[in-house]
Amino acid sequence: MEKKPPSSRKEVPSVSPALLLAAVLLLNAVLYLGLNRLYASSGRAETAPGVCPSGYFRLAAGRNCSPWLSCEAIGSEVRRLKCVGEGAVKKAFLSEYKENKVVISQLTNSELKEDFLHGLKMLKALQSKYVVQLLGYCEQQFTILTEYHPLGSLRGLNETLHIPKYKAMNTWHRRLMLAIDYVSIIQYLHSSPLGTLVMCDSNDLEKVLSQYLLTSDFHVLVNDLDALPFVNRSAGRLVKCGHRELRGDFVAPEQRWPYGEEVPFEDDLMPPYDEKTDIWKIPDVTNFFLGHIEGSDIVRLHLFDIHAGCKKTDPAERPSAQQVLDTYRKVLTLLIREAAMPGTREML
Repeated sequence: MEKKPPSSRKEVPSVSPALLLAAVLLLNAVLYLGLNRLYASSGRAETAPGVCPSGYFRLAAGRNCSPWLSCEAIGSEVRRLKCVGEGAVKKAFLSEYKENKVVISQLTNSELKEDFLHGLKMLKALQSKYVVQLLGYCEQQFTILTEYHPLGSLRGLNETLHIPKYKAMNTWHRRLMLAIDYVSIIQYLHSSPLGTLVMCDSNDLEKVLSQYLLTSDFHVLVNDLDALPFVNRSAGRLVKCGHRELRGDFVAPEQRWPYGEEVPFEDDLMPPYDEKTDIWKIPDVTNFFLGHIEGSDIVRLHLFDIHAGCKKTDPAERPSAQQVLDTYRKVLTLLIREAAMPGTREML
């Protein structure tokens, strides 16, 4: 009777589904904690440690908080270098304060001084991780001093991401995180300590992008708060963004003249609206953030439903900024998890 030769194949121990599932859940937990740290890193925590109290500032190189600079201090200690921007309300000058680059904003149109002073009031009241840091001001001379961010406004984002130093940042997840920053700012304005605020200076994409700064650690700050009116729908307090007719698909339907071409525009006949105009614009701004790089179309696909909700004609049917923000964060978590474990579904 012949003996069968021993098999040369080694038995591969099977992995129990329960053990595999436990490993997946553990990795999910690690990713969840990591993303929480990611949201809270680089000054984006809900309550950033070491923030100066109201009326004080601290520049990056400093250890101690200093009081906002007065008219006298701005005049004697801040040196203007060159003009770096100009809008309808003010000019911006790159300046120097104790070897730190700072920005002086100066009123240029006396007819718009109320807008300028409103912007200053908002800067003072809304100091937080979402808003450019105020360093000082002089109401008598219509001057505001703020922190300088060398990467400038969001209009230059794509150019910045093509600089060799920053090419590593040009990924779908970094771009989505910038969109999350943007929606976080909108959510903050809609639920601010002052009440619900509408970002009115946003009639086209270029104008929106000019209102925000890109920080050196790739976060977004709102920089221009001149056109930021209050809304309180329950009290019947609504807004109109300016006194001229608004056109184009970028502005929300309720911001457009509702009576047709045959009726000339009259500001008194234009119905007011609420903060949901900001929600309508989110998909267009996010589309700019995502750009056209590998993975961006997958992100757009996952955001399709929430963006369709943002584009509802009836403002009441649009999601809140908080709902949009929650969805963005869930999509980021989901896509990073799938990128880390592309074969998970097949294994289970």
